[in-house]
Amino acid sequence: MKIAMIGPAAPFRGGIVHYTTLLFIHLKKRHDVRFLSFKRQYPRWLFPGKTDIDPSRSPFSAPGVERILDSLNPLTWIATARRIIQGRRDLLIIPWWVPFWAPQFLTILSLVKLRSNTKILFICHNVVAHESGSIDRFLTRMVLQYGDFFMVHSKEDEENLRGMLPEAVIRRQFHPTYDIFNSEAVAPEACRKFLDVKSPVILFFGFVREYKGLKYLLSAMPAILAGIPAPVTLLVVGEFWKDKNVYLQMIEDLGIGAHVRIVDEYVPNEDVGRYFNAADLVVQPYVSATGSGVAQMAFGFHKPVVATAVGSLPEIVEHGETGFLVPPADSAAIATAVIRFFKENQAAVFTKNIRVRQGRFSWAHLVDGLENLAFRS
Repeated sequence: MKIAMIGPAAPFRGGIVHYTTLLFIHLKKRHDVRFLSFKRQYPRWLFPGKTDIDPSRSPFSAPGVERILDSLNPLTWIATARRIIQGRRDLLIIPWWVPFWAPQFLTILSLVKLRSNTKILFICHNVVAHESGSIDRFLTRMVLQYGDFFMVHSKEDEENLRGMLPEAVIRRQFHPTYDIFNSEAVAPEACRKFLDVKSPVILFFGFVREYKGLKYLLSAMPAILAGIPAPVTLLVVGEFWKDKNVYLQMIEDLGIGAHVRIVDEYVPNEDVGRYFNAADLVVQPYVSATGSGVAQMAFGFHKPVVATAVGSLPEIVEHGETGFLVPPADSAAIATAVIRFFKENQAAVFTKNIRVRQGRFSWAHLVDGLENLAFRS
C-alpha cells in the first residue's frame, strides 16, 4: 500500500513527535510510506512552553522524513497536498490533537479529496483538546468530517468522536509502548546516585498542566510520608505550563519541601531513563485524560503505575496487576494506593506482569489495526 503521513518529527519535541516517528518506522517495514513533516510547527507567541525544539543531543528521528509544511505559510499547505496527489497515495494518515491545525489540514484535505482517490485516516490523540471551548469543537468537527477512518486510543475519545460523527468508522486500539528511551539497561541504584535520591522514589513525569492533577498528588504526600517507614522522594519532572508558584506554595504549606524534587524542564531523550529507572513507582493523578504517553513510557521501563480512572488509563493500567487505579481528584485514594504498593512490596509482581503483557502494546499490533481499517474499503 502507498501511504502518506503528515505530522511532526525531529527537530520538534514531544510525545506526538515520538509517536509519528515510530509509526513511520514500523509502517515502512510493510508499505511504501512518505512522511511529510513540518518546517515550522507553532509560532513562538502561541507555544506555551519555552521552545518546541527538542533539546536532546540526538533527537529521535528516522531517515526519509520530508520537512515541507510551515504552519503559517499557505503555499506549503498547497505544496503538501500536491505531493500527496501526485504520489497517487492510497492512504493519508494524519494525527489529530489540537485545533490549531484546522486551517492547514482543511486546506490539504479539501485538495486531496477533490483531486485524488486517497482515503483519509485520522489517528485521534485528543478528539476534544484539553481545556477546549465551543470554537475548538467546531473546528475539530470541520476537519474530522473529511476522514474515512479513525483510530482512537481510549473509550472516551471514541465516545467524543461518535458524538461528532455518528456514522464514523472507528477502531479503538491501545497506545503502543514507548521503549525508545530504554535502549540500554541502567541500574536503578546508579540512577538514584546520579540524582542524589534514595528509594522509595515516586515519579510524576510530563508537562505540568491543570488537568494533570499534580496538586492532588502533592496533597497526598503528608499521608504517604506518614504511612511508609522510609522517607519517600517525589520527583516532579516536566516543564510547568502554568504558574509554578502555586505548586511551590502548596509544597511549602504542606511542609513537604524536603521530600519533593522539581525539575522544571523538558527532559532530553538521553536523560529520560535516569528518572524512570530511579523511580519505584510512576503516579498519574490526572483529573481528565484521553490517551497517555506517560503510562506507556513507564511500561517501557517496566515501572508500575498508580493512575486515576480517567480516559484510557483504566484500559492500560490493570488494577492490582500492573498498578492501581484510583478515583480522580482524590488525594486520600492516591495516598492509600501508594502506601499499599510499598507496604505490600508489589514492585516485583507488577513488573513481571508488565513484561508479560507488553505484546498487546506493540507497534506491530498498531500497524495491524491500521491495515484492518484501511482495507475495509
